[in-house]
Amino acid sequence: PSSSPPAPSDEPSDLSAVAESVKVLKDAAKTRKVPAPEVLAALAKIKKAKLDTSSFFETLGGTESPGRTWMLIFTAQGSKLEKGSYFPVTAVQRFDAAGQRIENGVYLGPAGSLTFEGRLSWKKKILAFVFERIRVKVGPLPSLEIPFGGGDKSREPSTKDPFFLWFYVDEEIAVAQGKGGGTAFWCRCRRVPA
Repeated sequence: PSSSPPAPSDEPSDLSAVAESVKVLKDAAKTRKVPAPEVLAALAKIKKAKLDTSSFFETLGGTESPGRTWMLIFTAQGSKLEKGSYFPVTAVQRFDAAGQRIENGVYLGPAGSLTFEGRLSWKKKILAFVFERIRVKVGPLPSLEIPFGGGDKSREPSTKDPFFLWFYVDEEIAVAQGKGGGTAFWCRCRRVPA
C-alpha cells in the first residue's frame, strides 16, 4: 500500500524534496539498484526536513504485539553521509510499540540466525533500547538463549543506551541515525520465522 509522507512543518518545497527522496528510497528497497550517491542524497534531504514525528512510533511498532518488522536495506557512515552501501545480509529489526520490546537479528537462511532481544522506550523521535538476551540458532539444532546485560529491569532505556533518532517513518520505509552517527534505512517486511 502506498502512503504519502508525513507533512513537513515548514514549506511546500520541503514536501516535494521529501516526497522525491522517499520515492528514491522505495525504489532502492525494491531493486537494490539505485546508485549509492542517489540514496545518500535522498537520506540527506530527509534528514534536513522538519517532519511531524507524532505518528512515527505507532507506524514503526504497530498498535499490538508482536509489533512490526523492518529489513535493513542501506547504511551510511558519518554525519555527512559521504559513504554508504546496501546491507549485504538479511538483517531485520522488530519494534513492538505496545510491548515496548525490540528484536534485532541477522538471518542466514537454513544456516542459522543470531538475534538480540530487549526492551525499548520512545521519547519524541528517539527510540532507546537495552538488549537483555541473545538467541543463537545453528542449522536444525534447537536455539540457544543466553541472558546478558539489560541491567536494572525497572530502568527505562535512555540516550545513555544505544538509540535511533528517527527522521522518517511511513508504512513502507523508515530512516534513522544511530547513536554512533551512522544513518540507515529499512523497509517494512514480514516477520522472519525463528
